[in-house]
Amino acid sequence: MNIQDILTIYDCNYWATRQILVASMHVNPEQLITSTVHSFGSLRGTLVHALDSESGWRMLLQHNTLSSFHALREDDFPTFDSLEQSWKEEEHAMRKYLASLTDDDLVGIVRYTTDEGDKRERVLWHCLLHIVNHGTHHRSEAAAILTGYGHSPGGLDFTAFLNEQ
Repeated sequence: MNIQDILTIYDCNYWATRQILVASMHVNPEQLITSTVHSFGSLRGTLVHALDSESGWRMLLQHNTLSSFHALREDDFPTFDSLEQSWKEEEHAMRKYLASLTDDDLVGIVRYTTDEGDKRERVLWHCLLHIVNHGTHHRSEAAAILTGYGHSPGGLDFTAFLNEQ
C-alpha cells in the first residue's frame, strides 16, 4: 500500500459520502430522525455515528488521543445542514492529515489502549483502511434507509466512482 493508493481510496470514500449526503437532503426533518431497524436507529444517527468514528480515528492517528471517540451525539445536529457542515469539516481535516503522510509512514505502528483497557498495535495503513471500510458499512445502512424513503443514492461501488472520474 502506498500513499497514492490511500488517497484514491479516500477520494472514493468522500465521493460515496457525498452521494449519501445529497440523497439525504431530500428527506424531510421527520424522516431524518425517525427510528429504523438499522444499528444506529435513524438516518441522522447513522450519519452521526459514521462521522464520529471517522473523526475519532483521525484524532487517534493524528494526535494520539482517544478522547474524541464517541464525542458526537445525534442531538448535536438539530438540522441536516449542521451535520453536512461537520462532514465537510472532517473531510478537510482528514485530507490535510493524509497529505502529511509518506509511504514510510503507512507502515508505522499505531499503539493505543481501548476504553476497556486493552492494548492494541496496528499498522497505520490498516487503520486508514478500517476507517473507510467502517464508513462503507454505515453508508450502506444509510443507503437502505434512503431507498426506503424513495431517495436512493444510487450505486456507491468503487467502479462507479472510477466511472465518474
